[in-house]
Amino acid sequence: MCAKAIVSHDVDHLTIWEHYKDLIVPKYMARNCIQLFSGSISLSEWTDLMGDILSNEWNNIEEVMKFDKEHGVPSTFFIGVSNGLGLSYSLASARKWVNRILANGFDVGVHGIAFDDLATIQKEFQTFKSISGLQSFGIRMHYLRMNSNTLEYLDQTGYLFDSTIDELSYHRKLKNMYVFPLHIMDCNILYKGIAKSVCFSDAWNNTKAMINQIIDMDIAYLTINFHDRYFRRSHMEWKEWYIQLIEYLIDNGVKFMNYRDAIFELDQK
Repeated sequence: MCAKAIVSHDVDHLTIWEHYKDLIVPKYMARNCIQLFSGSISLSEWTDLMGDILSNEWNNIEEVMKFDKEHGVPSTFFIGVSNGLGLSYSLASARKWVNRILANGFDVGVHGIAFDDLATIQKEFQTFKSISGLQSFGIRMHYLRMNSNTLEYLDQTGYLFDSTIDELSYHRKLKNMYVFPLHIMDCNILYKGIAKSVCFSDAWNNTKAMINQIIDMDIAYLTINFHDRYFRRSHMEWKEWYIQLIEYLIDNGVKFMNYRDAIFELDQK
C-alpha cells in the first residue's frame, strides 16, 4: 500500500442563487430529469436532487471539514477568486469561506480560471493573496484546463505548487514550483455521462485498481480530489465512495498529509 495520500476538495459552487446569470441550474434540472426518465436514478433520488435547489445550499464545506477532521485528513480546499465555466460565486463569498476554512485548520489554494495568459494568472494570484493573508499557496485549475505554457506561467507567478495534471505520474519540481499530478478524482470514477452512472461496486473496484497501479509505480504521494458538493444525501453514492475511500486508506495504514507537508518533506531530502 502507498504510504502517503494528499486529499483535496474543489469548491465549484456555494449557493444556487449565484447562478442567476448562467445556465448551470437549468442544465442541472434537465440532467436530473433525463436521468429519471432513463431509469438512471429513482424518483426519491430525483426528489433529493431537485430539493437541493430549494435549499439554496450548493456546498457542503462544513460537513466535509467535520468528516476530514474526525478522520485525521488535513485536506486542501481550492477556492475560486474569478468567475468562469459555471464558477460564479462572488469574491466576498470566497473571502468568507477562505477565512472559515483556515480557521478550521485546513489549507486553502486557488481554484484557477486563468490558464493561458500570464497577466490574468498574476491578477488571480494577487487577489487570493490579498483575501487569504497567505504568502504562499498552490493552485488547481477549474476543469483542469491547461496549455503548454500554463505551468511555466504559474511557476513564474510564484505559486507554491500546482495539482492540475490529470494523470498517473510522479511529482516533480520546476524552477520554484512543485507539480503534483492528480490521480483519483470523484467525477472521473463515478460519472459517465448525462443519462448514465457507474454502479458503486464497479466504481469501487476501479478505485482500488488505480490505487494498486499507483503502488506498482512506486508513486510517493497519492493525490485525491473530491468535490464538496457531493457530500450530501442527494449524491449518496458519491458521499459513500469518499467515506469508503478514506476509511480504506486508514485501514491500510496510509498517512495523510497536505501539499505543504509533502513539500516540506521533499525539501528536507
